[in-house]
Amino acid sequence: MDKQKLIQQHLANERTYLAWIRTAIALIGIGFLATTLHINAGPGEGETEETLVLTVSIGALALGILTIVGSTVNYYTIRKNINESRFRSSSWLIGFMTSIAVLLVLLVGVYIFAVN
Repeated sequence: MDKQKLIQQHLANERTYLAWIRTAIALIGIGFLATTLHINAGPGEGETEETLVLTVSIGALALGILTIVGSTVNYYTIRKNINESRFRSSSWLIGFMTSIAVLLVLLVGVYIFAVN
């Protein structure tokens, strides 16, 4: 394979990795946002509300960390595959991230409806 093509593929892999890292930072930010909104809203209605905001916050942090770990593993796997001239679809990562996004939206939705 042409050396120029390998360079382009490696650079594309790095850009994709950095996009996943930005996604992870956004997920973690959602957790901090939920906590900040809850604290600024004043005294809570009860233990259920406290549990929900804690679940959203810890869940977002955990999902962000999982995204960082998963994207790093994916980056090195793709890097190896590029060097060995192989291609494998990242369908598992797409399914995983879709599940994470749906779960996070559901958690935030439950929290918003529980507060109101």
